[in-house]
Amino acid sequence: MASSTGREVRLDQPAERTGPRWPRLSFGPETFGKFAEGVASFMGTPTFLLWMTIIVVVWIALNVIGLFGFRWDPYPFILLNLAFSTQASYSAPLILLAQNRQESRDRLGLDEDRRVAAQSRADMDFLAREIASLRMSVNELATRDYVRSELRAELRELLAEIEKKDEPDEAASTTSGRI
Repeated sequence: MASSTGREVRLDQPAERTGPRWPRLSFGPETFGKFAEGVASFMGTPTFLLWMTIIVVVWIALNVIGLFGFRWDPYPFILLNLAFSTQASYSAPLILLAQNRQESRDRLGLDEDRRVAAQSRADMDFLAREIASLRMSVNELATRDYVRSELRAELRELLAEIEKKDEPDEAASTTSGRI
């Protein structure tokens, strides 16, 4: 059998699709992740719990009392239970996805903290070596106190020499004055 396009139609192979049957929705991982985090963060708030409580109380009240004699979900509240199950089946994966994204962010933060800590440690080691080097250099240099003490000692020696030179002159001047 030949089709109008000239290709042979075979019954033992699937037919070629001419176009998509369903519209394809594409969400980036970041878009869906942000949505999941938004849902997870809202479900953990007192506002969510308050609205959920109000909806459940109104649901039960309307089904026990009956609105215009109409009870759409009588006592065992099977439809309400189904709604809770559906909500749980959708919210659990969204919460897990949000937790995984948060874990990934935490891991990246920890890696950055480790890198910064290693860099800080290397900087501290370098500075410690530099300080030790400076201390060793300072020990080899003459310090201000050392220079002062040396100058004082030299000054004392010079004064002592001057006094020794002056003593023979004084002795000679005193003897020449007696004569």
